[in-house]
Amino acid sequence: MGRHRSQDFNLPPRMHRKGDTFYYVTSTKPRKWIKLGKDLHQARLQWAELEREVPSHDDKSFAIIAKRYERDIIPGKAVRTQRDNLAELAKLLEVFGAVPIDAIRPQDVRTYLDLRGQTAKVRANRERALLSHIFNQARAWGYTDAPNPCAGIKGHKETGRDRYVEDDEFKAVWEKGHYTLQDAMDLALLTGQRPADVLKLARADIRDGALHLRQNKTGKKLAIEITGELAQVIDRITGRPAKVKGAWLIQDENGQPLTYWMLRNRFDEAREAAGATFQFRDIRAKAATDIGDLGHAQKLLGHKTRDMTEHYTRQRRGDRVKPLR
Repeated sequence: MGRHRSQDFNLPPRMHRKGDTFYYVTSTKPRKWIKLGKDLHQARLQWAELEREVPSHDDKSFAIIAKRYERDIIPGKAVRTQRDNLAELAKLLEVFGAVPIDAIRPQDVRTYLDLRGQTAKVRANRERALLSHIFNQARAWGYTDAPNPCAGIKGHKETGRDRYVEDDEFKAVWEKGHYTLQDAMDLALLTGQRPADVLKLARADIRDGALHLRQNKTGKKLAIEITGELAQVIDRITGRPAKVKGAWLIQDENGQPLTYWMLRNRFDEAREAAGATFQFRDIRAKAATDIGDLGHAQKLLGHKTRDMTEHYTRQRRGDRVKPLR
């Protein structure tokens, strides 16, 4: 049995990171370290190629099919989706790992949803969705011709978040935060982008008077004009003296990009010190709500429809209505 990781728990088997570069480490001796590059998404794609060993269809357990799904399908998804899928897959394997794919029945899916939903309704829904997609892939790969057991099994009702971040609580957390957290909070608020998209912003993305980015989740391209407060924040970040100046706007003390978990830890510490309760992701909704102009908010957030933006902002503060008199 291989040694347990002490860090980088989100990386697949045999992928390791040294500094800012990812490597594939062979399982046979003498071990070889094969360079995969610095971009995690591209590294996962190369890892999948190196891992490419089509399993025998004689073994049709869910675990075998899940392993192929992890190798062939997950690396092609957005980085955040990859992380979520790996966590969801771990939960599914606890229950269905040794079960033949043909033996998973609709009542098994219903039971899983009900039991898992006792503590995590939303996560249960996401895990059911992943199970359904894995089953469809199993059909396409020829492991089974049985109908999808998830079909017709309704998930738990989701209400969505309706948390609005007030200016004073945003300020309270900001003031308690590390300067990297302050930079991330300001960029998230002024650009209206998701945490992952904020963290990947680079100095090279600043060109022609705009901040250029492609959203991880949707692939939507945006060019946000660098004016007003955003210009001041970027000037503050790029003009700050640093021991090492890396390529990223949000970087740690060694010039490396701030990771999601570093951001999470620094935000949690500042939030606790400030006595606040909102989540970092709520800042995006605050940006959309504070804009006021739905058309502007839709473009900034990268939503496909105006209705999506209207629902997104309305549920945070409610409809503004006049009194009877």
